[in-house]
Amino acid sequence: MSGWVDRRARLWAAAAAIGGIVLLVVTKLVEDPDSTFDDILLELVESLPVIITSVGLAILFQVTQRQHEEQMALIRDLDVARVQGQRWRSEARLLIDGLGKAMDEQFTRWNLTQAERDVALLLMKGLSVKEVATVRATNERTVRSQARTLYSKAGLSGRAALSAFFLEDLLAPADATVRGAPGEPRTPERPRSTIQ
Repeated sequence: MSGWVDRRARLWAAAAAIGGIVLLVVTKLVEDPDSTFDDILLELVESLPVIITSVGLAILFQVTQRQHEEQMALIRDLDVARVQGQRWRSEARLLIDGLGKAMDEQFTRWNLTQAERDVALLLMKGLSVKEVATVRATNERTVRSQARTLYSKAGLSGRAALSAFFLEDLLAPADATVRGAPGEPRTPERPRSTIQ
């Protein structure tokens, strides 16, 4: 659409310039019917700064108007996105709270310490071992040890299995034969791997 608006602005500017030139020629001929071509040309050259300024102002007005319209459309889109985001958060709040509670209960079943719980959550958020160590104000060796311990307690092979344990059913429908009966805890079937 902006190409069309730019073309329209150029057309208006050209029309204004041509109209200004024609008006100047007509005015000169009306004032002095004996004017020669050189007189009219000299008058046009003298009036050229005014014509260029007028055309520039017309273009500037069109561009400013287009930018204002685009800004208003963007503000409307942002308001709509903000409202939709707030609606989603309020609708999902119970689900998110429920997932948090379910995760906490599973951590309790696995007998994770508070440090192991913190490491598990940070790893599931996508932080690297180094980043987890920085956030927890500890060293990477400690985080790796806590991660190995939590994977062992949970019977999981690593970070991907930990995330999948909690998030797999949320992201895509799973085959009921793989998932097990509702309410039954899933037992990971993947072999153990090194810490990721």
